Amino acid sequence: MRNRKIISFIVTLILLIAVLLFSMMAGSIRVSFGELIQGLFTGNNEDVIVIKDLRMPRIIIAMFAGAALAVAGVLLQAIMRNPLADSGIIGISSGAQFTYIFGVTLFPTLYFWSPLFAFIGGGIACFLVFSLSWKSGLHPLRLILIGVAINAVFTGLTESFNFRGSYSVTSISSATTSTLSMKTWNDVEIMVIFGGIGLVLAFLTFASCNLLALQDKTVKSLGVPVMRLRIFIAAVAVLLAATSSAVAGMIAFIGILISHIGRQLVGNDHKLLIPFSAVAGALLLLLADTLGRTIIAPNEIPASIIMAIIGGPFLIFLLRREDKLNETR
Repeated sequence: MRNRKIISFIVTLILLIAVLLFSMMAGSIRVSFGELIQGLFTGNNEDVIVIKDLRMPRIIIAMFAGAALAVAGVLLQAIMRNPLADSGIIGISSGAQFTYIFGVTLFPTLYFWSPLFAFIGGGIACFLVFSLSWKSGLHPLRLILIGVAINAVFTGLTESFNFRGSYSVTSISSATTSTLSMKTWNDVEIMVIFGGIGLVLAFLTFASCNLLALQDKTVKSLGVPVMRLRIFIAAVAVLLAATSSAVAGMIAFIGILISHIGRQLVGNDHKLLIPFSAVAGALLLLLADTLGRTIIAPNEIPASIIMAIIGGPFLIFLLRREDKLNETR
């Protein structure tokens, strides 16, 4: 069993490196592996210079956003004890997106701090979903219904704000259309700093996430403040989802897909599940973005659309499986 977990981790890491290299070499400008390596070290290959300036920022953002969304899904499922929790499905990403657009429009000079604007909206959405869904626990279907309603409200607010025809339409359209193109190194800096902080905090919460798998009474008897623990982990999850939403736009289903695959491959121990989800999430979103910009080049399919095509049927499958489990209990 232990060998299978280690092998799964190593194979996923090797696949991520392979997709990373392919993503750098493929596209409207193509270079060989030798040209890529030589150009990166010597700086005398014009094609590699263009790739470095235009393609590498979106690749790095795709990997960090995928890792952030996957880990956010794992954390949300731990605190809600619900296998269907995903920041893109239950409205946290759309809440983050609305306050991000609102904040950046009012204070454009504070663009670097945009993830914090997004964090406010994501936190509000998380609180609403949690408080409105909780009734002696979180029933999967009730969570999804409340989440869809919260998601619709914030999506409507965002669309209404964009119809003003002002700064927001032209300057932050990338957030509303979820495209990873035209990203700059400034965007990478924001994603790496805020996303990196969120990921480090998430790795440090693995023991707490394992504790939350127990009954609340049992955890309290150990002297652990359950509610404070839950709020802290929720804040970390919201930071990850908000940063991804602010920089990469709305992308759903990564949290739910990766967490279920991860539990099958490496088990439920968050000490291994969280880092595995980070690597697998980076792989999934980078693969979706690479396919989207290469299969019908020079046109592109946004990674969010590819994820919706894959994730929608997977969510239906999980809901049907939950129904069957409930019928047999």
